[in-house]
Amino acid sequence: MYQNRRSTYTGFILLFVALKVILNLFAISHFGFHRDEFLHLALGDHLAWGYREVPPFIAVLGRINSDVLGGSVFATRIFSTIAAGAIIWFTGLLTVELGGRRFAVALACLALICSPAFIASGYLFQPVVFDQLWWVLAVFLAVKFINTSSIKYLYLIGLVVGVGLLTKYTMGFFALTLVIGLLFTKQRRILANRHFWFAMLLALVIFLPTLLWEITNHFPVLTHMRELQENQLQYVKPGDFIFQQLLVNGVAIIIWVTGFFFLLLAFKLRKYQFLAFAYIAIFLFLLEMNGKPYYLFGAYPMLFAAGAYGFERWIKNVVLRALILLFFTLPVVSVLPMLLPVLPLNTTLAFFDNANKNYPFLHFITTWEDHKLHRTSQDYGDMFGWDEMTRKVDSVYRSLTPDQQKHTIIFADNYGEAGAIHHYGKAYHLPDPISLDSSFALWSPPSFGNVDYIIYVDDSDNGSKVGPLAASYKKIGEVDNPLAVEHGTSIYLISHPTPKLNQLYQQVRAKKLGK
Repeated sequence: MYQNRRSTYTGFILLFVALKVILNLFAISHFGFHRDEFLHLALGDHLAWGYREVPPFIAVLGRINSDVLGGSVFATRIFSTIAAGAIIWFTGLLTVELGGRRFAVALACLALICSPAFIASGYLFQPVVFDQLWWVLAVFLAVKFINTSSIKYLYLIGLVVGVGLLTKYTMGFFALTLVIGLLFTKQRRILANRHFWFAMLLALVIFLPTLLWEITNHFPVLTHMRELQENQLQYVKPGDFIFQQLLVNGVAIIIWVTGFFFLLLAFKLRKYQFLAFAYIAIFLFLLEMNGKPYYLFGAYPMLFAAGAYGFERWIKNVVLRALILLFFTLPVVSVLPMLLPVLPLNTTLAFFDNANKNYPFLHFITTWEDHKLHRTSQDYGDMFGWDEMTRKVDSVYRSLTPDQQKHTIIFADNYGEAGAIHHYGKAYHLPDPISLDSSFALWSPPSFGNVDYIIYVDDSDNGSKVGPLAASYKKIGEVDNPLAVEHGTSIYLISHPTPKLNQLYQQVRAKKLGK
């Protein structure tokens, strides 16, 4: 009876998986690489068990992409598209496991497909989409265990948590909050099952190489988190975090809030009440830690599933159900090109220009970290200007004689610049750039060595610091693309750096590496 009831919706769920994948495919090759994608591709060229900001999962995918798929924008984002489709798949299956039928499946999947949070985070080659996948899969497997008492689901949870820990460390916090949720409900008996603890041991064994890497390298992730806290997270105010959680899913807030209270209070879902307590725990934890809003995205599919189940129980009229599906779909469809680059550049720009001119309430989409209004979103702006930057760096490098080139290095101020030059510079046969930003610090040389020239890519106006530490310091060019976040980033040629510049480099490098 159990299996028969839940086996009839797989084909229906696949329709929504296909819709998600098709939307991503429309956007997948528009514009260029995002700055974060350059970093993750660079990680793949420096395989290790860990990095400053993430565990190794994304790096392994980056290496597969480069060695097997060719490293194009399309090939790179295929992994994210597959993960985004899988999130829809397991959300649909989870809805069925909670007791939902066709309308609930349709509502949960469409709400997720049309959620601005998941549209924006589901197509770029970043760990976040894979992190979301492991979260929803862990919840699905937990619910399957409760419904079937089959031990295999506990071990599958251990496998997912282990792989999740190799993707983002946030999986560890979410797994802990699931345990906390169990403690608050009758499902706490699961914790007395020895197979649960064997499954957690499996997760630890999978994660162990990265844990040992962190220990051996003096926990680079802690240094990175400290920098994030000093430079970014301290500006994430609790009120802003709460407010953004209310906005990120658009009108689907009605569904996930409904889902939260259904999980918390509904008699029909009492077996799964621990999920509501888990959401409370992870929400409060990230609020206390000044977490970025997107850290919590992976917790929403389970709330969408529960909320859709609630709507299905309330609403029986077919016409009203159809209107509800339209209500949760059409508002996001009307702004889709601002969230997902499904249109060519010129058409997209016209769309943004019209929105900026006629719909002031949408200005938050095109307001960047500089608090100024721009022609596109900041995510789109992070996809422009990189090839131009690399081409101009190459022009400076080719202006030097072959003997001068042997004593020349390229230094980039941030990981986006370094990643772009690392990626595009292969075609120009440029020396690999040096940077002390992000994980580039891990494979940076201990010192500049015997260097006569430095091609310096600088987006932070450090000329006043670097200029006096060299015989000459000349600006050669800058990024001209007005759409780029890196617009105005300067390219300098530093000639005959003094020992003091090398000392400054070594000091900053030691701090970055926590030494």
